[in-house]
Amino acid sequence: MGSSLALTLLVSLLICLFQFTRCVSSVQPLCRSDERLALLLFKESLAVDKEASANPFAYPKADGWKFQGVDCCYWDGIECDHNTGHVTALDLSSSCLYGSINSTSSLFHLLHLRKLNLADNDFNSSQLPSRLGNLSMLTYLNLSTSSFSGQIPLEISWLSRLTSLDLSNTMGLEFGMFSHGGLKLERPDFKSLIQNLTSLKHLHLRHVAISSPVPNILVNLSSLSSLDLSYCGLLGKLPTSIFHLPNIQFLDVSNNLHLSGTLPATLSCRRLKFLSIRFTSLSGVLPASIGNLHSLELLDVTACKFRGPLPSSLGNLTNLTELALLNNSFSGDIPSSLSNLTRMGFLSLGINNFNPSSIPSWFANLNQLHEVHLPFCGITGPIPSFFANLTQLAVLDLKRNQLTGRFPVGITNLTQLESLSLGSNMMDGALPDSIFGLENLQILEIYSNRLSGIVEMDQFVRLKYLSVLYLSSNNLTLLSLTSPNTTTSLPMFSELGLGSCNLRRFPNFLTHQNQLAYLDLSQNDIHGEMPKWIWEMSFDTLFLLDLSFNSLTGFHQSPTLLPWSNILFLDLSSNLFQGSPPIPSSSIMVYLASNNSFTGEIPQLFCSLGSVRVLDLSRNNLGGIIPQCLSKASKSLSVLNLNVNNFHGPVPQAWMNGSKLKMINLGKNKLTGKLPRSMARCRMLEFLDIGNNQIRDTFPFWLESLPKLKILILRSNRFHGEIKSREFNSVFPKLRVIDISNNGFIGSLPSSYLESWIAMKRFHVEHLSYMQSSFYDHMFMAGLTIPDEYNYSMTLTNKGIKMEYTKILEVFMAVDLSCNKFSGEIPESIGNLKGLKKLNLSNNILVGQIPTVIGTLTNLEALDLSHNQLFGRIPWQLRQLNFLEVFDVSYNHLSGPIPQGRQFGTFPNSSFDGNLGLCGNPLSKKCEDLEASPPPSSSTFEQNHGVGLEWRGVLLGFGTGFLFGTGLGWVVVTRNLKWFAITFRIKVGRWPKH
Repeated sequence: MGSSLALTLLVSLLICLFQFTRCVSSVQPLCRSDERLALLLFKESLAVDKEASANPFAYPKADGWKFQGVDCCYWDGIECDHNTGHVTALDLSSSCLYGSINSTSSLFHLLHLRKLNLADNDFNSSQLPSRLGNLSMLTYLNLSTSSFSGQIPLEISWLSRLTSLDLSNTMGLEFGMFSHGGLKLERPDFKSLIQNLTSLKHLHLRHVAISSPVPNILVNLSSLSSLDLSYCGLLGKLPTSIFHLPNIQFLDVSNNLHLSGTLPATLSCRRLKFLSIRFTSLSGVLPASIGNLHSLELLDVTACKFRGPLPSSLGNLTNLTELALLNNSFSGDIPSSLSNLTRMGFLSLGINNFNPSSIPSWFANLNQLHEVHLPFCGITGPIPSFFANLTQLAVLDLKRNQLTGRFPVGITNLTQLESLSLGSNMMDGALPDSIFGLENLQILEIYSNRLSGIVEMDQFVRLKYLSVLYLSSNNLTLLSLTSPNTTTSLPMFSELGLGSCNLRRFPNFLTHQNQLAYLDLSQNDIHGEMPKWIWEMSFDTLFLLDLSFNSLTGFHQSPTLLPWSNILFLDLSSNLFQGSPPIPSSSIMVYLASNNSFTGEIPQLFCSLGSVRVLDLSRNNLGGIIPQCLSKASKSLSVLNLNVNNFHGPVPQAWMNGSKLKMINLGKNKLTGKLPRSMARCRMLEFLDIGNNQIRDTFPFWLESLPKLKILILRSNRFHGEIKSREFNSVFPKLRVIDISNNGFIGSLPSSYLESWIAMKRFHVEHLSYMQSSFYDHMFMAGLTIPDEYNYSMTLTNKGIKMEYTKILEVFMAVDLSCNKFSGEIPESIGNLKGLKKLNLSNNILVGQIPTVIGTLTNLEALDLSHNQLFGRIPWQLRQLNFLEVFDVSYNHLSGPIPQGRQFGTFPNSSFDGNLGLCGNPLSKKCEDLEASPPPSSSTFEQNHGVGLEWRGVLLGFGTGFLFGTGLGWVVVTRNLKWFAITFRIKVGRWPKH
C-alpha cells in the first residue's frame, strides 16, 4: 500500500512538473522596447479631440497606454506575435485622434505590422505618407473616414501581401492621372495600383476620386470578394468581366453618373449577395440570367437607364430582401413570379412605365415587406385595398401617382407603420380621425392633394413619435391648440409643412419647438410683424424657413440680423415687408426676398455671405449703387437677381475669374455707363438681363464666346452702332433667346450671327425641362432635401403686349430685334433658325420682300414684321406655320392677296393695316383674280407706287449736293404725301405750313 502511494505521488509530481514546464514555455515575451517607444511617440504626436471621430462609441484608446504596464502587447488596440513579441496589429479606429502623420512618424518603425486600422479619426487633411509602403508585412490596411488628402502614394502599390484595403469616405484622396505627353506621374493611377495587389479580397474606395475608366485587369483579382467603387467619378464602360469574378459577394459601383455599359447576357457570379449600380448610366435590359444569382440579397438599379420588361426569372432570387428598380424605363407588367420573394422587406418600383393595372394584389403574400416605394407608378383610382393586409409594413410610399377618392381608412390598420407618404395625388375628403391611432408613425406626408376640412393641432398629441409632418397644398384648415398645456405635449418636429393651411397668424405651438430643421408656412394669410418669440425658435437647428406669399410687414427691429445660425434656405418673397432687407447668418445658401417693399441700399453685411448661391432681391424699392462686392462674391454666387428696383450708377465692374454665376438679372433699374468687359469672365453664365436701364455702349461682342449663355436681354437701353461678329470659332453656341429691342442699332441685320446660332438651328425634344440654375450638390443636409433649383424668368413683347414667362422651357427660342434702325433686306439665313418660336423684326427700316424661307420655321408661334418698308406679296409658304398665333405685317408696302386657310383665318384686320395693296380676307377689299398672277418684282413695286426712283434721288442728293437732294426729296414728299406719312409714322396735320 505504501509503494502504491509513493507511485501515485511520483506520478502527480511528474504531471505538475510537465504542466509547469508548459506554462513556462507558453509565457508570451514582452514587447520590444523600441516598438513600445515608437508607439508612445506616435501617440504623443497626435492630439485627442472628441470631435475627430464620428462613432458615438468612440473613445481615446491610446490614453490608457501609460497606465497599462510596460508590456505594450496588453495595451488597448495592440496585438503582438506570441513568439517574438513584435507588434503585429495596431487598431486605433474611432480613437478621437487629431493631427498629421508625416513620413518621419515613429509609426513606420513598426516594421512587423500585419494589420493597421486608423479609421474614423481626423488627420487634418494631411498627405497620405509614402512610407506606408515600408510596412511590407501588411495584409490589412484601413484608413477610411480619416481625413487624409492628396494623391495616393505610389508606395502603397508595393504592399503586395494586402488582402484588405479600405480608403473609403476619405474624400480628399485621389489617384494620379497621366500627363498629356503620355508619361505617368509619380503617383499611381487606379490601374497601376491594383495590378500589383493581386491578393486582395476586399477593396473599398468609396468617395476616393478615381476619375478614370475601370481597368479590365480587375478580373485578375480572382480572390476578390467585396469591391466598393461608389462615388469615385468612374468614366467609360463598366467591364462585363467584373461580373465573372468567381468569389465576388459584394459589388457596389453606385453613384458614378458617367459610368456606362450593359449587364452581360450571362451572369455567373453565383456567390454575389449585394449588387448596387444605382445612379449610373448603365442601360439595356435586365438579362434573364439574373435569376441565376441565387445568393443575391440586395439588387439596386435605382436611377439607371434600364428599359424593357422585367424578367420573370427575378422570382428565382428567393433570398432577396431588397429590390430597388426606381426611376428607370422598365415597362410591361410586373411579373407574378415576384410573389416567390417571401423574404423581401424593401420594394421600390416607382418612376417607371409599368402597366398601372399590374400593381398586383399578391403583394399581400410578401408578408415580410417592411418598406414599399411606388412613387410615379401611374397608379390610378383609390389605393388598392390589399395594402391593408401587409401587416408588417413600416414604410409605404405612394406619392406622385393619380390616387383618387377618400383617404383610405384601411391603411390605419397598419399598426406598425412608421412612414406614410401619399403626397402629390388627387385624394379628397377629410383626414380620418383613425390616422391618429397609428401610434408608431414618425413621418406623415399628405401634401398636394385635395383634402379638405378642419385639422386640430391637438390631435397630433397622440402621435408622440411623429417628427415629419407635411400638410401643405390642400384645402385644409389648421386650428391652433385649444389648450395652452397641449403645447408642451406635442411631439418635437424636425420638419413641418403647413403651407396653404388657412393660417392667419403664427401657430403658438411653435414657441416650444426647438428641433425644427424645415418649416414651411407659405401661402397662408399671416398678417403683421414677425413675433418676437420666433427669434428663439430652433435657433441652431433650422435649415429652411419659407414664409412666402403671406402679408407680413416687418420685424420688431431694424436693421434685422436673423438669429438662425445654420440657416441654408430663406424665402421671404411676396409679402409686404418694408425697411431694409434682413441679414441672415453666413451659412445662408439661398436668400429669396422678391416682390416686397424693401427700401434703402443693400446692406454691406451682405458682402460677408460667403456661402450664398442664390440672392434674389427683385421687385422691391431698393436703391443706391449696387455694391461692388457682389461681383466679387461671384465665386460662390450662382444667381444674382436685382430686377425691378431703383439702383443707379454703373454696373459692378469686378467680375471674377472662376465665377460660378449662371444668372445675372439687373433689368429694370436706372443703371448707366458701359457694360463691364469683366463680365466675360463669368464662363458659367446662362442668363444675362440688363434690359430697361440707361446703358450707353456698343454691342457686347466680347460675350460671344461665353460657352453656356442661353438668354441675352439688352432691350430698352442706349446701345448703338452696327452688329458685326468678330472672328470667334464659336459665337453664342448655346443662345436660345436674344432681345436687343428698343435701342439704336443700325446697319444690316447681323446675318453672320443668324448663320452661327447653333442652338436655334435644331429642335429636338426628349423631355420637357425648364431653364434653371441647379445646385443639388450643395443643398442636401443630413437627409433633409432642400429646394435645389431656381427657375429663370423673363418678359417679352408681342404686338405691344408684354408677356411674363415665369418658367422658360429649354426648347423655347426667340429673337427680338425690333425698334432699332436696322436697314436692308431680311437675310435668307433667318431660315436656318428652325427652332424659333418668336421672331420680332418690327419698327425698323427693312426693305425688300418677305423671304419665303420663313415658311420653313414651322415652330413659329409669333411673327412680327410690322412698321418696316417691306414690299411684294405675303409668301403663300407662311400657310405652313401651323402653330402661328400672332402675326403682324401692318404698315409696310405689301400688295396682292393675303394667303387663305389654316392659321390665316384667325388673324384680325389689324395684322394687315397700312398695306394699301393687300386684298382678300379678312380685309374688305376683294382681290381681282390676283391669285394666279406672279408676285410683283421690285421694279413693278416702284412703278405702282411711283416713288422708288424719286426717293433714291433724296439719298443721292446727300452725295452730290444738299440743295439738289432736298429739292428732289420735297418733290417726292409733296407728290406722295400719304405714303410718306405712313412710312415715317408722321401725322399729316403736323407738317409745317411753310
